[in-house]
Amino acid sequence: MESSNLGSVPEETLEEQHQQDSSKPVFSAFASRPDRPPTQSSSQKYSPLDWAAYFDREEDVCISDSNDVFHLYMAGKEGPVVFCLHGGGYSGLSFALSAGKIKEKARVVAMDLRGHGKSSTENDLDLSIEGTAMASLIHMQKILSNRMQHFSSIEKAIEWSVRGGSLRNIDSARVSIPTTLSYDDSKQCYVYRARLEETEQYWRGWYEGLSEKFLSCPVPKVLLLAGTDRLDSRALTIGQMQGKFQMVVVRHTGHAIQEDVPDEFATLILNFISRNRIGPHGVEIPGLGWRAQPRS
Repeated sequence: MESSNLGSVPEETLEEQHQQDSSKPVFSAFASRPDRPPTQSSSQKYSPLDWAAYFDREEDVCISDSNDVFHLYMAGKEGPVVFCLHGGGYSGLSFALSAGKIKEKARVVAMDLRGHGKSSTENDLDLSIEGTAMASLIHMQKILSNRMQHFSSIEKAIEWSVRGGSLRNIDSARVSIPTTLSYDDSKQCYVYRARLEETEQYWRGWYEGLSEKFLSCPVPKVLLLAGTDRLDSRALTIGQMQGKFQMVVVRHTGHAIQEDVPDEFATLILNFISRNRIGPHGVEIPGLGWRAQPRS
């Protein structure tokens, strides 16, 4: 009786063969579960992002005869200047993702207003000029009273802003939220940098007469509305019907259009610049040169 060939194979060879066989791909659909991408922890998902990925540089502007220092973020090297002013409680970095797109064809300057971001002034609570819509004034106290006031970490603040609905774009929140916070040593937690609840005396001044000032500017204008086709003043409604400005309703966004849909916001701004022939020195009029820089 012949002996089995298997008995003559060294044990080391069998082990090597087993390792080789086990390394071969399994083609049965039922033999293994498909690979899944690794999940991110909450701290990773909401970790801060560096503004330098969107803006090119930052700069402090010192105001003469005072201790006031205003912080600027800038992007782009040529073309017209898109000057960005944020709303109460935000910062110049709320335009970061949008700036990353706009700077391809224009220059961007975003400013941290008084009492916000990295700006530092002798009176951070003097918010006597800022804002956009009279209708939002009645909701201000409710918004402030409902928002979280203390955060154990910056990541938690970013998470709350997204989960709470104040911002709808995680990446934008990861860039902009950190500069809206400051660390309170006495409470050992992060709090909002801008103490908006202490500035109520200025709120009405943010809005009164703003629609009329907007309409009176003798330049091309565009008004972006967040998810609603309702204008908040009779003057704007009449002005829009008379064609005094372009109106665009941006759907599925909250208050911060530039953060929620940065790509769409950037496209709208660049289209406005192109359509109105806006260059580095203003509006180009064929045969007549340039005139004053328009506002958007």
